Amino acid sequence: MSQNLITVNVKLFAAFQDAFGVSELTLDFPENTAVSSVLEHLITEKKQLENWRSVTRFGVNLQFVDSSTILHDGDEVVLIPPVSGG
Repeated sequence: MSQNLITVNVKLFAAFQDAFGVSELTLDFPENTAVSSVLEHLITEKKQLENWRSVTRFGVNLQFVDSSTILHDGDEVVLIPPVSGG
């Protein structure tokens, strides 16, 4: 039995945008994937993002969410690294 896939649009900022060179990605994941899996996927592709694993917050459809939030087809995911500056 094949697993159904969902497609999410991932908005990239700061270090994530620098690493990928684009402001957004469209990615497919299996149904019932948690938003934290998006971060894991990006870190797997770009090892330099490992430093951001424990400090990144998540947004789905313009709402802050917990890392265990389950994604749905068409969701907009935002990975929010800490903001620096002053």
